[in-house]
Amino acid sequence: MTPKSRPASSKKSKPPAPRRIAVVGAGIAGIACARTLAQAGHQVTVFEKSRGAGGRMSTRDTEFGSFDHGTQYFTVRDARFEKALASSPGLIRPWSASTVRILDALGRVVASALPPKEAHWVATPGMNALVRHWAQPLDDAGQLLVQTQVTRIEPDALHPERWQLQTEGEGASSHVHSGFDTVVLAVPAEQAHALLVSSQQSPALTAQIAPVNVAPCWTLMLAFPQVPQPTLPLLGPHWNAARSTHHRIAWLARESSKPGRSQIERWTVQASPEWSERHLEDDAERVKAKLIKAFSEVTGIRAEPPYAEVHRWRFAQTTEPLGKSHAWDASARIGACGDWCLGHRAEDGFLSGLEMALAII
Repeated sequence: MTPKSRPASSKKSKPPAPRRIAVVGAGIAGIACARTLAQAGHQVTVFEKSRGAGGRMSTRDTEFGSFDHGTQYFTVRDARFEKALASSPGLIRPWSASTVRILDALGRVVASALPPKEAHWVATPGMNALVRHWAQPLDDAGQLLVQTQVTRIEPDALHPERWQLQTEGEGASSHVHSGFDTVVLAVPAEQAHALLVSSQQSPALTAQIAPVNVAPCWTLMLAFPQVPQPTLPLLGPHWNAARSTHHRIAWLARESSKPGRSQIERWTVQASPEWSERHLEDDAERVKAKLIKAFSEVTGIRAEPPYAEVHRWRFAQTTEPLGKSHAWDASARIGACGDWCLGHRAEDGFLSGLEMALAII
């Protein structure tokens, strides 16, 4: 058989040339997307406005121990997420609060939230350890730019068919990063929407994500280092995590009950979406006082905490998701991903970033 008569199916096609891709946001969605693209041979740069990777899977370190003040735990339901976790042995451990209690407004246990077979998992020594571990190869290669906020997306000045990003860093220093074939916004939907509008780019993508709604959350962190270790189980309730119907509080967790953490008695308390929305712009000290009062009402712990701080998440829990794994404008080559596409779980963020990368590939 001559080459001319060889069936087309036997011809080997060349793999597509590597593309330069910018990923804005280094939470679990952004890092899952960036790693998948990098493993496929593309040149990826991740831009993160904070000091490190993690997003809402963040950990606050204090002199009394750490607080997972964002995502408290995760469950595993998708085989792809399970496989990714298996690639990071030693980082993930089950948390004994697998059966979360449900409390009434007076703090009384009325039910259990999840069946005992669905385990709660945490990263050690803090929730941010998982995303930072996955981001490490990108960081080592100089592809993770932290404390770098993207402020505008615009056509590349030298190659208009590509994109350039205007950024601000420490000390309000500005810079332009150019030559990107594709841009992925792995940030909260409201932030992605605002960036697209201010940049006057991709009306199609802007319209796709406009209906998404994500509620805010005030988070309270408390430490009681004065409590002697032998009496720890006697301080407050005999459960480690609970959902509450109290008008201010939606979630409480004993941080010291998580594996790999300091044993100093610590609690993370997350306010309800409704209460957080009403008090979003309140003074932090006023919010702290109100949440400490609610905490004592729910748990019965009246001791004065030597450490008490609050953190405001403007975008925390999705109330109106996109309804699909990602948003993509193929003609503009701009996409968006995040847990808000599917829901609000950590696994949703991972799957969204993965699916976004596969759509690009």
